[in-house]
Amino acid sequence: QVHFVESGGGWVEPGGSLSLSCAASRRFFGVAKMAWFRQAPGKEREFVASLDNVDRSENYTESVKGRFFISGGVFGTTGDLQMNSLKPEETDVYYCNVEGWFTEDSGREDYWGKGTLVIVSS
Repeated sequence: QVHFVESGGGWVEPGGSLSLSCAASRRFFGVAKMAWFRQAPGKEREFVASLDNVDRSENYTESVKGRFFISGGVFGTTGDLQMNSLKPEETDVYYCNVEGWFTEDSGREDYWGKGTLVIVSS
């Protein structure tokens, strides 16, 4: 069994930067796609960014374009989300979502981390 764990959350002043990481708890054969979502209390989870390792495409929600940057690889066990010029309304729990293969013999599965809290406040 494998889990993905987010790290790097914390408190930052408006305009500041944070880098989030998503790491597998053990060796993971291959990541097909990694995405980041965020959720505020009482609201639905929303898409932030994704990286597709099959076609190497990146996608971002409109509000973060030019400020957030996603990275990661097929065979690495970690991926990152660099967040710049953060805004108070981006105070949320950020979740990592991974689609991939645990072993070379396993099917493609979907994994979610438990989230890391980002607080943007002065």
